Amino acid sequence: MTVAPSSGTALIGPGRPEASPREAVDGSARPAGSRSSDASRRLLPGLLLAAVGAALAWAVHLLVPAVPALTAAIVLGVAAAHLPGLRERVRGAARPGLSVAAKRLMRVGIVLLGLKLSVQDVRELGWPSMLMVLAVVAATFGGTWWLGRRIGLRGDQPLLIAAGYAICGASAIGAVSAATRSDEEDAAASVALVTLCGTLAIAVLPLLQQPLGLDDVEFGRWVGASVHDVGQVVATAQTAGSAALGDAVLVKLMRVALLAPLVAAVALGLRRRARQSRPDGPDADGARTPGRLPAIVPLFVVGFLAMIGLRSTGWLPEAVLAGAGLGQEVLLTAALFALGSAVHLPGLARTGGRAAALGLSAWVVVAGVSYAGVLLTA
Repeated sequence: MTVAPSSGTALIGPGRPEASPREAVDGSARPAGSRSSDASRRLLPGLLLAAVGAALAWAVHLLVPAVPALTAAIVLGVAAAHLPGLRERVRGAARPGLSVAAKRLMRVGIVLLGLKLSVQDVRELGWPSMLMVLAVVAATFGGTWWLGRRIGLRGDQPLLIAAGYAICGASAIGAVSAATRSDEEDAAASVALVTLCGTLAIAVLPLLQQPLGLDDVEFGRWVGASVHDVGQVVATAQTAGSAALGDAVLVKLMRVALLAPLVAAVALGLRRRARQSRPDGPDADGARTPGRLPAIVPLFVVGFLAMIGLRSTGWLPEAVLAGAGLGQEVLLTAALFALGSAVHLPGLARTGGRAAALGLSAWVVVAGVSYAGVLLTA
C-alpha cells in the first residue's frame, strides 16, 4: 500500500521529505545552528562599529579629560551617521548590530550601574536631603513631560527627555525607552539633547557658585541634584574640591536609585492607557486576545535592584567593583555611540526648535528646584 505525500512535500528515499519551496526560500528548514550563524554575521558589522566608536570615545576622554567618554560617544555616533562613505554602512549593513548595541548593551550597562549604589549610601544622605532629591526628581519629570506635550513634541520625546533630566541622563532615557519600546530615533534625539545640556553644565555651573553664595559642600549637592550624567557630575563638582565631589556623587546616586520606581511608574501608566485605548479584540475564532502590555518592572530593572542589594551586602571586593564599573562605562559608551548613529539631523532639525526650548526649560527647572532644595536643607 502506497501513502501519498502531503501537499507541498515530496518523499526522497524511505520517509524523508524534501523541503517545500517556502522552506527552501526562507530557510526555515535549516538547522538552528545555521540560522544562529547567519544572525551573528548580520549583527557583527554593527557591533564592531560600536566597539570602534567606544574606543575612539575613550581616546577622546583620555586626551581631553574634561570631555566624558559618554558625551564623546554620542557626538561620534551622530558624526558617523552623516559622514559620506560611512553613513551608507551605518544605515545599511551595520544597522542591525547597532540597534542591538543601543538596546541590549544599554540594558546590561544599566544593570551594572546598580553596583555603584548601596543602601548605606542612601542612609548617609539623611532624610532632609533624600526628600530634597525626591522633590527635584518629581518636579523636573512632571514639569518637563507636561511642557513637552504642550509644545507638541512628537512620539515619546517628552517622556524620554523628562526621564533624562530628572534621573541620570542617557541611562534613564535608555531604561524608559526599553520599557516603553520607544522609537529608536526618538531615544537618540533625546539623548543628544540631554547630553548637550549636561556638557554645558560642566562649564556653566562652576561660574555660578560664587554669585549664588554656595560653599563647596552646598555646590556639590547642587551639582548632584541638577546635572544629568554621573560622569558630568564628577567633571563639574571636582572644580570645587573633594568635599564638593563627595556630596555631589552621593546626591547623584540617590537620583539613580529612583530609576527603578520611575520606570515602574511609567510602565504602569502605559499599561493603563493601553487598556483604555486598545481594548481586547476577538481573534479569528471569536475568542478574546489580550493586547501586549509593557512589563510593570522590566527584567533589567530587576537586575539593577539586585545589584544594589549585592553591593549593600559588602561581599564584593573593591577589585570586582572597579572592574564592574569599567565594564558598565564601556557598555554604555558603545550603546551611546550606537544611539547617536540613529540620529537623523534633518529630521531632528524639524523639531529642533521645540526640543531645544524644552531642554533649556527643563535645565532651568532642575537647576532652580535643586538650588532651592539645597538652601532649604543647608
